[in-house]
Amino acid sequence: MIRAILSFAGLALLMLGASVPAAAVTPDEMLKDPALEARARDVSRLLRCVVCQNQSIDDSNAPLAQDLRILVRERLTAGDTNDQTINFIVARYGNFVLLKPPMQLNTVLLWFGPALLFALASFGLHRTLKAQAQPTDKVAAAPLSADEEKRLAKLLGDAPVKN
Repeated sequence: MIRAILSFAGLALLMLGASVPAAAVTPDEMLKDPALEARARDVSRLLRCVVCQNQSIDDSNAPLAQDLRILVRERLTAGDTNDQTINFIVARYGNFVLLKPPMQLNTVLLWFGPALLFALASFGLHRTLKAQAQPTDKVAAAPLSADEEKRLAKLLGDAPVKN
């Protein structure tokens, strides 16, 4: 029993160790100047990998992300500021390459689309539930005739109804 528990714990630790994300930046990409490397990492965390789409180029192992990381380092080494480097890459790839795109007329739907869809779905659900709660038959039921009352009493096993 204890052996099974230890085996399970070892397997769990092994799986946990394998799930830790690998560092995407390779040693040959890194700059010798620690301050410049820190700036490059900061800029890389702001840029989206256009292949992976939900990862920054700093976290992505895609070849295009590696090319972008190298480009960022080249631009910073050439003397560009962080903003100039970001603007250079945005000029090539568009606002999509930014992990946090700016609020513009063409990105309004990205910013407010989910909230708008949620509001419309909530409104539709409210209307549906309200419609189901109200009786659809607004006409009062006609009283039963004497024959219908007798038949109903017979079906229910009740005593006959006297008129």
